[in-house]
Amino acid sequence: MRCVAEIAAPWRDPLEALASVADEPWPLGLLSGGGGPRGRWSYVAARPVRTLTIRAKDGPDPFAALAALIPEGDRLADGPPFQGGVAGLAAYELGARAQDLPLPAHPHWPDLACALYPAVLAFDHERRELRAIGRGEGLEAARAQAQALLTASQGASAVRRDGPLTSAALCASDPARYEAAVAEVVQRIAAGEIFQANIARAWTGRLATGVRPFDLMAALARRSAAPFAAYLRLPGAAVVSNSPERFIALRRTPEGLAAETRPIKGTRPRGLDAAQDARLAAELAASAKDRAENLMIVDLMRNDLARVCRPGSVKAPELFAIESFANVHHLVSTVTGRLAEGQGAAELLRATFPPGSITGAPKIQAMKVIAGLEPPRGPYCGSIFWAGADGAFDSSVLIRTAALLEDDVGWRVEVRAGAGIVADSQPAAERAETEAKVAALRAALEGLSLAAAS
Repeated sequence: MRCVAEIAAPWRDPLEALASVADEPWPLGLLSGGGGPRGRWSYVAARPVRTLTIRAKDGPDPFAALAALIPEGDRLADGPPFQGGVAGLAAYELGARAQDLPLPAHPHWPDLACALYPAVLAFDHERRELRAIGRGEGLEAARAQAQALLTASQGASAVRRDGPLTSAALCASDPARYEAAVAEVVQRIAAGEIFQANIARAWTGRLATGVRPFDLMAALARRSAAPFAAYLRLPGAAVVSNSPERFIALRRTPEGLAAETRPIKGTRPRGLDAAQDARLAAELAASAKDRAENLMIVDLMRNDLARVCRPGSVKAPELFAIESFANVHHLVSTVTGRLAEGQGAAELLRATFPPGSITGAPKIQAMKVIAGLEPPRGPYCGSIFWAGADGAFDSSVLIRTAALLEDDVGWRVEVRAGAGIVADSQPAAERAETEAKVAALRAALEGLSLAAAS
């Protein structure tokens, strides 16, 4: 797959292209929306030439296996960030391997599931351009891969489904039990065991007869576009994510591979009108609690990056920026660094996984606390990632995410939402934060307006 070739094609909505391959084995959609620099590129890939699935009981080192799967090859000088390579799912429980912790395994989800894609459709929202990029052992083979994916993506359109996608309203886990878990974490913080932990709760249900996981992806893309939305269909399982959060990215520069992570900590709901919305955003920006919570994770991510970056290169160029999405405002910071010689995407993932923003500080002890209060998370709080042939890499944090499993009856769906618990957290307020965060997913699944789901 050393050679790379591209074919220019007329612009299409990436959701329409994904619709054509969405029910095949291993289709991938990375659908960026919402504008801004992180909403420029969307990608669709399908029909991988190799797949890699590693479960908790399997022997191979998943990070070494991932590194071996990532190809080396040529790069288009003016091409998109992702030009074909490996993409897939790192479930939260992969963190047990990264941090050498004996965490409970998820009964259904693998720790790592990824594939080698010989072609990708790259959608440039800024320029309204579509480029099919293929890889092969020669230019002719690379061009054939690009053409094959382009042709496969033109066979169907995304059918709009109105009304609920679930057979009944989602069932929420016990709110009183969640508030008790928050209170326990506050006590552990007071005792000096940890400084912060992200604790989540779940909503579960079933898709209605005839509804597919892709229908949820389509509903979310139309209702509440997000910069790191993703769709991945695995055998008997699917991940549909509407994430606003980048985990780790790598891009090649003249000075080497530059890393960036953008942890989210701090949330307020959107207002009912412009004045209330502005007040809520200003309240978040001024909140000492939320800024302290955010800064703890910035320090954690600086420490994680320092494990694989050049000494002195890790910096935090932006702190406490307000970013607004369909149903919430978030407080976001940026941490950067330059990878040390000999380090690549797999080594970076091992050093930093799982994301600090959804574990806590100190990370390992927070993970132990989470394991005692929650069942295994699976995709939730893991990552959808891609790793390019030139060493580039990008990844999301799988929040605002539905995990779907197929059985004899149809599709079971689970969504989770969490809150970062600190010393002055109030259990009822943290529960309300989880409900604000899950509102867009609930609205799409239950056919509600966003206001009704909030």
